[in-house]
Amino acid sequence: MLVKWIRCTVMDRRGFERGQRKWAGLLGEPGFRGQGGGWSRARPDVAHVFAFWESRAFYDSFMARSHDRLAAAQAGTFKDAQAKLFDHRFDVKMGFEPRFSDADVARVAHCRVHEDRAEHFALMQEKVWNPAMAGSPGMLRGMFGEAPGSEFLVLSMWHSAAEHGKYRVERIERLGLRARTAADVAALTGDVVQLEPTWTV
Repeated sequence: MLVKWIRCTVMDRRGFERGQRKWAGLLGEPGFRGQGGGWSRARPDVAHVFAFWESRAFYDSFMARSHDRLAAAQAGTFKDAQAKLFDHRFDVKMGFEPRFSDADVARVAHCRVHEDRAEHFALMQEKVWNPAMAGSPGMLRGMFGEAPGSEFLVLSMWHSAAEHGKYRVERIERLGLRARTAADVAALTGDVVQLEPTWTV
């Protein structure tokens, strides 16, 4: 599965949200698995969107045919758009599905990892971080994706922001020491996204 993560700064919130609903046109696109997103809880003018495709070939075909027509509705409503593609490597918890309807917030972490530490980083994600996250109350499901150049995406869905907050306070520092994350990671950016039900396709 291919994951596309888009982050942008929105200047015209109403226009952007109106345009976001037009992405319902993705339904029926060959290989499309689901899309959702929302607003950054830290920076209210920043929007995040996550789109899921069965494969790169289906995604490339969509980009060549239908993308520009659907995107036209949002033209001029945002700036500083960044889009990145990641290959799904493994699930956090069992059976990840690109569903957003039962989640209140999503947590996204984007990690650039030292090249010689990439395998160690992925192993620690599997052996240390995943079990801790999967065992946290309110954590619904998640996925770990990889892009060329030792870049990784960890996306997790949470029942509520409060439950995600508890997990962070109680465990992040201890787990980070155990996984030796500081030695692996060159740069890390993250955000908590308040999911918007009307954006779900």
